[in-house]
Amino acid sequence: MMRLSLSNHSLSCYIRLMQGKDVSQVTEIDQLIFPTMRPAISYHSELQNKLAHYVVACGKEMIAADTGRGEERGGLHGITSWLGGIFRHRHSPEDETAKLRQYIFGFAGLWMMADEAHIINIAVREQYRRQGIGELLLIAMIDLAVEMKARFIVLEARVSNTIAQGLYAKYGFKAVGIRRAYYTDNHEDAVMMSTGDITSDGFKVNLKRLKEIHARMWGVDNYEVAR
Repeated sequence: MMRLSLSNHSLSCYIRLMQGKDVSQVTEIDQLIFPTMRPAISYHSELQNKLAHYVVACGKEMIAADTGRGEERGGLHGITSWLGGIFRHRHSPEDETAKLRQYIFGFAGLWMMADEAHIINIAVREQYRRQGIGELLLIAMIDLAVEMKARFIVLEARVSNTIAQGLYAKYGFKAVGIRRAYYTDNHEDAVMMSTGDITSDGFKVNLKRLKEIHARMWGVDNYEVAR
């Protein structure tokens, strides 16, 4: 399974397929990252959609989001608060460990249509960005697309989001057009991006190289998505 361990050992996470128990946290992240986007996505419905495939990045060090403040409790402070909670509320260590394993840092999803995979979204909680998680989710999307026999991957990015565009370009996506006023919140244009043939040797070689770089930087064990 995909596992990511930061060099400072303050964060560890893995990638697995999204499940029904994840919907509340995924919806929370969606609303935090895309608060004005309409219509909102129903992730319960997406789990029943045979075209849709979602993954989540799960952490072990974080307090579960049932307190309503889970996203604020990282690192040593989060662990200290969790330990205090055990003694105050007399929760069993087993139950607390299970809760920690359910914390979601981010998620990503795609729709598979014929031989084309359309990445719908990639979202990471703001305080955990620039720590390799977004790139890990992108790699998961590419690997899922390969597994499902896609030949091309497409997506849209805000014209103002040059950081995301740079990441996508690194993985072989190229701008192929503009969708005018695509985003409903502010009518911003979207850059349409697409890979070339992901079954080609050139794409495979570049993906392997980028995985090796990412693994060295962030301490990833391997890149399999947990089922």
